[in-house]
Amino acid sequence: MIEQDTIRLLRECDEGVKMGVASIEDVLDRVRSQALEKRLTDCKTEHQALGTELQQLLNRYGDEGKDPPAMATAMSGLMTKMKLMVHDSDAEIADLMTDGCNMGVKSLSRFLNQYAAADEASKGVAKRLIALEETLAVDLRGYL
Repeated sequence: MIEQDTIRLLRECDEGVKMGVASIEDVLDRVRSQALEKRLTDCKTEHQALGTELQQLLNRYGDEGKDPPAMATAMSGLMTKMKLMVHDSDAEIADLMTDGCNMGVKSLSRFLNQYAAADEASKGVAKRLIALEETLAVDLRGYL
């Protein structure tokens, strides 16, 4: 049970990290503020570092991780492009990213509770990813 919950939690975190990186990449070329661009770039780097750590943990269990569903990634990218066509601003980018952070926090918290038997290392990574998303959402408030 511990190993099964651990792998499942790690997979969900892996998917969340990949979705976060993709979302940041979707908006970076539209950002006007250098400060916002730096914050998003730093957050992308932090996501990628967590992704590397997740991959190492998954490798211990012989698991490849989990990619976001192709349809979800495509729809997210399309919605971002459509919204930015109408309101191409840092405020709109901050709004989109805040929504993504909130969805990430919600789903990762649910998985953390659902896979309560996961090992402490995996729970720690999940908690750090949640904290990263929460911090970004707070940091983006100044751009809304």
